Amino acid sequence: MPNSITPKLLLTIILLLCLHIKTNAQNADAPPNFIIIFADDLGYGDLGIYGHPTIKTPHLDQMAFEGQKWTNFYVGASVCTPSRAALLTGRLPIRSGMASSKHRVLFPNSANGLPASEITLAEQMKKAGYTTACIGKWHLGHKKEYLPTNHGFDYYFGIPYSNDMDRLQGDEYKDYWSRNNEEIKTEHFNVPLFRNTEIIERPADQNSITTRYSNEAVKYIKEHKNKPFFIYLAHNLPHVPLFASKEFLGKSERGLYGDVLEEIDNGIGNILKTLKEEGLAENTIVVFTSDNGPWLPFKLNGGSAGQLRAGKGTTWEGGMRVPAIFWGPDHITPGSISDMGSTMDLFTTFSKMAGVDLPADRQLDGYDLASTLFSKEKSPRDHMIYYRGQEIYAIRKGKYKAHFSTQGAYGQFGKRENHPTPILYNLNVDPSEQYNIAEQHPEIVAEIKLLKEKHSSKVIKVKDQLAERE
Repeated sequence: MPNSITPKLLLTIILLLCLHIKTNAQNADAPPNFIIIFADDLGYGDLGIYGHPTIKTPHLDQMAFEGQKWTNFYVGASVCTPSRAALLTGRLPIRSGMASSKHRVLFPNSANGLPASEITLAEQMKKAGYTTACIGKWHLGHKKEYLPTNHGFDYYFGIPYSNDMDRLQGDEYKDYWSRNNEEIKTEHFNVPLFRNTEIIERPADQNSITTRYSNEAVKYIKEHKNKPFFIYLAHNLPHVPLFASKEFLGKSERGLYGDVLEEIDNGIGNILKTLKEEGLAENTIVVFTSDNGPWLPFKLNGGSAGQLRAGKGTTWEGGMRVPAIFWGPDHITPGSISDMGSTMDLFTTFSKMAGVDLPADRQLDGYDLASTLFSKEKSPRDHMIYYRGQEIYAIRKGKYKAHFSTQGAYGQFGKRENHPTPILYNLNVDPSEQYNIAEQHPEIVAEIKLLKEKHSSKVIKVKDQLAERE
């Protein structure tokens, strides 16, 4: 034994090691913490790890290296409100009335929101003794009865709908967005910032909102580290209007859009750092994804779908396939996953990991991805249904995707076209959906048409929650 180590010091070292082993054993037995980080209008091609050449996202890239990067991950809808409803309920939004062919999202004058009868992931976590927080964009109803605090969240800090709403400028929408970025100001948008059910700032200062959201998540982690927690961190950006704090403004090679993403990435780095410093990293699962594809009509202020076709609002791949990264040092087996997954699967997966029974009184649309996350076994999801509003426009079964109808969005990619003979693509070899192979595979078309009929026959019509305005 070296002379520098005294018996007293040796005893201290042994006690600390025993405490460390005991703490790790306790963490191993404890249910994991969950953090879902949801970007708004982030495209499939907008992260460094997904191939963007100039947007620097080192923390997300590191998450992907240490965890799993999914390349065939989908949302429940290609616009904000129904996509968020799908994530939090584990159900296609048609089932909850949160999908509409009249008004595709909720607005500040919408009368309704997510029905109280729906069970959210936060409510599932509460059953297992979790503390729950919603930070950021909600967009499932701005009235008190629809806010996160009435849907299973103990705490809410955020803007209740999209950051381009409540615009105060008098000129037409299109004319306003023709301005230079320097002329678009945060005070032009009278969006409210809530803490729980009270408005604490209006208009919300969007220049600092991204970092404030991330800091709020860090604070919540530190204050609730002794109890399992679920944090739903839903950024308002990079949905337009784009704003970045002084620390990041003008720093990205990609311009303002890149500034925004690099600020989001920095906040994620701070969250991961906090988890490590607090000894929580080995018992926390963090998921990063987006609510839909990029809003392409905004050109340089919109994102990129990479090699995928079209973007937000459409049922082409660019509208509904999104980046997805799972991180959890003691849970997730690192790798790149090309099997299918969906935001709807988080409800089922996390409920089972937390030891909570799934609701038996309703149809769920999620699958348990645990075997893929933990052991890289094949994903149980083998199909994906693409709704636009209340209609099925396309279905993917395995590697094949059939379009029954196609339609552009926001003035791009053409008017609606119905296809008596569905157009068919093999997404494994043609992710850009360029080469129709329906004539070569009539048996695949027939199989997917049968799947559509079977699914539609079991969908119960409910009230359209998005159509009614005040």
